[in-house]
Amino acid sequence: MTDNPFPAGSYPDDVAVIHHEDKTLLLVGTAHISQESADLVDEIISRERPDVVCIELDEKRFSALSNPKRWENLDLKQIIKNKQLSTLLVNLVLASYQKKLGGKLGIQPGTELLTAAKAARGHNIPIELCDRDVRVTLRRAWKSTSFFKKGYLAATLIASLFDDTELDEEKLAELRKKDVLSEMMEDIGQALPAAKHVLIDERDVFMAENIKHAPGKRIVAVVGAGHMEGIQRVISTDNSALMEEINTIPPLSKGWKIAGWSIPAAILLSIVIIGFRQGANEAYANAYYWILANGIPSAIGAVFALAHPATIISAFAAAPITSLTPVIGAGYVCAFVQVMTRPPVVKEFEAVGTDIATFRGWWQNKLLRIFLVFILTGLGSSIGTWVGGYRIFTNLFA
Repeated sequence: MTDNPFPAGSYPDDVAVIHHEDKTLLLVGTAHISQESADLVDEIISRERPDVVCIELDEKRFSALSNPKRWENLDLKQIIKNKQLSTLLVNLVLASYQKKLGGKLGIQPGTELLTAAKAARGHNIPIELCDRDVRVTLRRAWKSTSFFKKGYLAATLIASLFDDTELDEEKLAELRKKDVLSEMMEDIGQALPAAKHVLIDERDVFMAENIKHAPGKRIVAVVGAGHMEGIQRVISTDNSALMEEINTIPPLSKGWKIAGWSIPAAILLSIVIIGFRQGANEAYANAYYWILANGIPSAIGAVFALAHPATIISAFAAAPITSLTPVIGAGYVCAFVQVMTRPPVVKEFEAVGTDIATFRGWWQNKLLRIFLVFILTGLGSSIGTWVGGYRIFTNLFA
């Protein structure tokens, strides 16, 4: 420990001192786009020389911040196979939102977190990444949101991309003192309390448990200002029994599994029954209608996304089949074909944070075009499922 720590009572307002059992915990609340926060973090760590520094990051986000050339190692094909395109897209949206504000403030998002890691390493202090895996957080938030409110959540995230509100000096000064991303999540939480519980409250518990169980007697924890109050509220409570639960993606309920298979089963069974009642030609006609009803809208979606011709053909061919199984959607099939035929280059990965905030950028950037293919072909297939299903059920009961 340093010989010249901050005198008692002289810590800045952004620092909370917590005595837990035999440990002293210093919570440093930061704004992710504030040079003032970065300077404070460096000063606290350098003067306190704690036994360990905890940082509000998980392995994935720490690697992304630390490695500017991380795009070179990103395997899009594997991401699609693992059905993680949606998670990647949300990550890009949130990163773009912070980068846009950071550009107005003259600082890159997450600078204070990297400063914490750099300061700790400079003094040979161990680092502990105390936040939950961002993929778990996002998937739990999505699963906790009702079907009708998922649209609101998606619209809020998309709207944040195209917000061109000019910031005056007063607003800029306010942003420098806030954890902007947490503030955005709080706004969402007012309309979507279940999502807010996952995005903020669960992470408060998760980080509090990791911070107080970090090795050493004197610990500095660098967290977003939006988490300060929550962590202080729960840190004295033993929530270790909750850790496994809040760090797990809830499995799909049996009801949803049954519903997922019941619709395609009903479609196929209806065609068979039509065949018995009205003859094979009528069954073929309904099956043919199903193929066209699914294939055409999905292919049109690929056309609107300016997809490769092979992707357009794949959309038409895949949609009628994938609509009959909940295991994989047409969007994933088409996105995979698009990656194989028109893979994005490194410079497009690097420009995605800027391109994602413009309508033109979604079509010009090959990475974003993959997301367009994923979204529009999946939407077309969904429309086709309802149109084709309605026609088949109508004929069944006619």
